[in-house]
Order: sequence, then structure tokens, then C-alpha cells
Amino acid sequence: MSEAKSVSGVSGIERDLTAFQQNILVILSEEARYGLAIKRELEQYYDSEVNHGRLYPNLDDLVEMDLVEKSELDKRTNQYALTQSGYDAVIDHLSWVFSRFVTNNGRGDEVRALVDDAQT
Repeated sequence: MSEAKSVSGVSGIERDLTAFQQNILVILSEEARYGLAIKRELEQYYDSEVNHGRLYPNLDDLVEMDLVEKSELDKRTNQYALTQSGYDAVIDHLSWVFSRFVTNNGRGDEVRALVDDAQT
């Protein structure tokens, strides 16, 4: 893999994903994107430049794990889309995070408010 493991205590393939790879999956949860669009989203999130040498090997790893599907937009541009397994990995990770974070009704209300805000 391109980066060291960063998540533990999760069942399934998402346990082996780095935070960087998880962020790629979350970005692709919205819609399919080409590589430079993913790079721009990551740079906005990290507030720093994301090197091609970091992005594309991680995308290739996600394709190899069947979490992302790679297709050709044109002869020079590839598009990346989340597979069902990728979707399941995002849901499994969110479930794990929520199971640790939501420890009382107040925190549950905060998460519900976040979901409501995201839907509007």
C-alpha cells in the first residue's frame, strides 16, 4: 500500500485504509471525478498541495482493492467512481466513528444536526 495503516478496530477492508484513502472515498461518494478534481478537493481539505506522486498511487491501490472503478474519459483523462464495495467501506467507517463518538443523547443530536445540514 502507498501509505501506512492508520485505522484500527474496524472490520473489513476499511481497516487497512489510510486517512488519505478514506478521504478519497468520501470525495467520490458525492460523484465520480477525474484525478485533478480529486486532487483539488483534497488540497482544499488539507489546505496544502497534494503531490501527484501521492494521489495516483493511492487511487491505484483503491482500484486494486475494488473500492474505486477507473474508466477513461478521453485519451488523457481517467475518471474515478466509487464501487459498491467502496460505498460499503465508507458506511462501515462512519458506523465505527459514530459508535465511538455518540456516547449520549447530546452527541446523537449533534450528529443528527450535521446530517440534516448536509441534506439541505
